[in-house]
Amino acid sequence: MSPYPTPPPSLAAVAPLRQQVSDLHRELVRYQLVVWTAGNVSARVPGLDLFVIKPSGVDYDRLTADSMIVCDLDGTVVDGDLAPSSDTAAHAYVYRRLPEVGGIVHTHSTYATAWAARGEPVPCVLTAMADEFGAEIPVGPFALIGDDSIGRGIVDTLRGHRSPAVLMRSHGVFTIGKDARAAVKAAVMCEDVARTVHITRQLGDPLPIAPADIDRLYHRYQNVYGQSTATTDPGASR
Repeated sequence: MSPYPTPPPSLAAVAPLRQQVSDLHRELVRYQLVVWTAGNVSARVPGLDLFVIKPSGVDYDRLTADSMIVCDLDGTVVDGDLAPSSDTAAHAYVYRRLPEVGGIVHTHSTYATAWAARGEPVPCVLTAMADEFGAEIPVGPFALIGDDSIGRGIVDTLRGHRSPAVLMRSHGVFTIGKDARAAVKAAVMCEDVARTVHITRQLGDPLPIAPADIDRLYHRYQNVYGQSTATTDPGASR
């Protein structure tokens, strides 16, 4: 029996999101962004002051839609049989303060976390970085786990910044997105560019990209790249 209150009928609408969040955790394993039970994905429930997040300390191969936890925006569990992630308070704080955020991811991916351990931002020296991040990947403050201190650091660092990723000093990566899938993509890209820039620095100083070119690359990727709605939506006009 769940130790938490019986969920309201409206939570039936959360079922597809619980499945999506469960599935997205497999992407963290697939791209080697996590080890053991570390890391987490969460997603805001559209239209409700709720979010879905993984349980604490459960092996990735045991995660299912039913094991996902539903919390309110104070981080209080409203549905689920297990204790939520130890980062729940941080996720809740971000959702409260940044209403445009629909998904959050946390990893300890190797190369990006190495930059975090140095307290050094990853400079924007690759077109792929300009595309996805539009700037350097910034460093957030050191904060202990367990309350909303990490969330405060994430918000203070990313508010007004183009980057959807922050390197929390001596800890790891947090990414945000319009939804959970976008946040996972940002986490994958963060590790990829952190690795490439690290290798580049073994060869010498990386060459900078002019700020105006970063702006143009970012605009193109965010607004032009990919398929249009008319191409991808079978019901759209042709």
